[in-house]
Amino acid sequence: MKLAFVFPGQGSQYVGMGKEAFEAYPEAAGVFSLADEILGFPLSRLCFEGPEEALNDTLNTQPAIFVVSLALWEALRKRMGLDNVLFTAGHSLGEYTALAASGAMDFEEGLKLVRTRARLMKEAGEKNRGGMVAVIGADPKKLEEICLEISASTGLCLKVANHNSPEQYVLAGAREALDRALLALKALGVRAIPLRVSGAFHTELMAPAQDGLREALSEVNFRPASPPVVANTSARPIREPEEIREELATQLTRPVLWKESVEFMARSGVEAFVEIGPGKVLTGLIKRTIPEARAFNIGKPQDLEEFARLMET
Repeated sequence: MKLAFVFPGQGSQYVGMGKEAFEAYPEAAGVFSLADEILGFPLSRLCFEGPEEALNDTLNTQPAIFVVSLALWEALRKRMGLDNVLFTAGHSLGEYTALAASGAMDFEEGLKLVRTRARLMKEAGEKNRGGMVAVIGADPKKLEEICLEISASTGLCLKVANHNSPEQYVLAGAREALDRALLALKALGVRAIPLRVSGAFHTELMAPAQDGLREALSEVNFRPASPPVVANTSARPIREPEEIREELATQLTRPVLWKESVEFMARSGVEAFVEIGPGKVLTGLIKRTIPEARAFNIGKPQDLEEFARLMET
């Protein structure tokens, strides 16, 4: 069975995540201990015990999800061969996890980079106040029209920031522009859900973070990714260090093409998608994009053991 391993982004966090893996697997415990040492504070305790408000702070959320996902990944790696993995991929932050899983950067460099990214994105969100809204069941062309009309009439940023599935897109932009978009969507009878995030991610309102991120990326010793990582901004595989650097820098201000990435992987021979990390967000999006796809979630030890047994048969 040809596989793609996929990794979640911000929004999948919850208090208690990773605790069972920490207790069940020495490999996972080692990842948490190393993360605490690298960061200089007990990130593991924040994951396991909260408080929720601190865990939901972008500055902590991104490294926490990165660490939990890679702790589960290390435990899985010890239990099965990975020769049949065609691609890795991740949603926004998850792209960093995917690159680490594909060997493109080591854990310490990756964790420091994710922490820097989180700080820069939080600061950009404080400078350029904005938000994000998930939209369910709207025609994507109509969403683009709404964004263009509101941006043209107000001069404010409003973009389709995430292509999550055929039924779910995410708008991001200035708060006033989003308020206008919510009224337009309500008039169309379309369901829209404001997201609890600290900025308009994947739009030009994140531009203040780009210079700092490029500087941080220039100091990372990237290696060729194997297997290749399907990039958020192009929905195509990348492998070489320079294209990885450019992807991570431009990803901040460009849409996440998750739907298109899943479709590409399916067309390229992937027979099953395996989400590794907290929550089940990507598993749901994959099934909505390709209803016949086989999709598995590994968020807890029982999930991991069931999947490892399946792969042995």
